[in-house]
Amino acid sequence: MSDHFAAFSFVDRITRLEPGVRAEGTFAVPEHLAAFPACLVAEAVGQLAAWAAMSQIDFRGRPVAALATETIFHGPAAPGSALELAVEIESCDDEAVAYSGLARVEGAQAIELRHCLGPMLPVQDFDAPEALRERFRLLCTTGAHPGRFRGVAVPELVALQGEAGKSARALLQVPTSAPFFADHFPRRPVFPATLLLDSQIRLAMDLARAAIDSATLRPQRMTNVKMRSFIAPGQEVLLGAEMAAATDRAGTVRLSATIADRTVATARLDIAAREH
Repeated sequence: MSDHFAAFSFVDRITRLEPGVRAEGTFAVPEHLAAFPACLVAEAVGQLAAWAAMSQIDFRGRPVAALATETIFHGPAAPGSALELAVEIESCDDEAVAYSGLARVEGAQAIELRHCLGPMLPVQDFDAPEALRERFRLLCTTGAHPGRFRGVAVPELVALQGEAGKSARALLQVPTSAPFFADHFPRRPVFPATLLLDSQIRLAMDLARAAIDSATLRPQRMTNVKMRSFIAPGQEVLLGAEMAAATDRAGTVRLSATIADRTVATARLDIAAREH
C-alpha cells in the first residue's frame, strides 16, 4: 500500500461541504494503534480545513500551519474511536485561509481549534494537483477505505540540562526518512507541526510534574502557537520549556523550538489537574 494518503492522512470522508463556509467529515481511528495523540486529532481538523480551502481555490494553493490562537483539549480519542470533524471557514482566498474547528467522539468534544490562520503556498510545490483533486472527489463521494493509518513512531527526546521544576530542554532528532514524509509532503518532505507540538507537550508535562503537586495533570489548552518555518528531514531541533506560572493544581509553560539558534516555533501550554 502506498503511504500517500495513508501514512499521515486523517480524513476518511467529507460528509458536508458549503464552499467557503463550512465542512464536516469523519475519520475512523484504527483499533490496532497503541494510542492516538491529541495533536493528531488537531491534525485531522486542520486537514479537513485544508481540503475545504484547496477546493475553494481550485487547488492552486494549499495551506500550511502557521498560527493557532487557541487549542483546547477536552478529552481523548482512543483507538477505535470515530472522529466527527467540523470546520467553519472565516475567510479563504489565494493568500490564506482562516478557520476554527473541532472534533467530537460519540458527541462529546475531543478538541477545539479557535482562530487558525494558514498561508497558502503553491500546491504543486508539495503534491500533484491532479492527485489532490482525485482524492477530494473520493472523499466527497464514497470516502476512503478506513484503517490505512498504521501509526507514527514517537520521536525520541534526548534530555538536556535544565532546572528541575523551572525549565527543561531536550533535543529532537527529526528522522531523515519516515513513512509520513510520503504524505507530508510527496514533493517536499516537511516534519509535521503537530508532531513537533506533541513533542513539546511531552517535555512540558515532564517539567510540570516536577513543579505542580498533582498526580493527575493533563494538557488543558495551547495558545499563541506560531510556526515560523518548515522543519526538514534530518534536522536537529532544540526544544525549550519554561514554567511561567504554577500553583498546586495548575501551571503555564512557555515553549520554544530552535534550529541553529533560529526560532522555528513558539507556544504556551496551560496544564491542570484532571477533574474527577
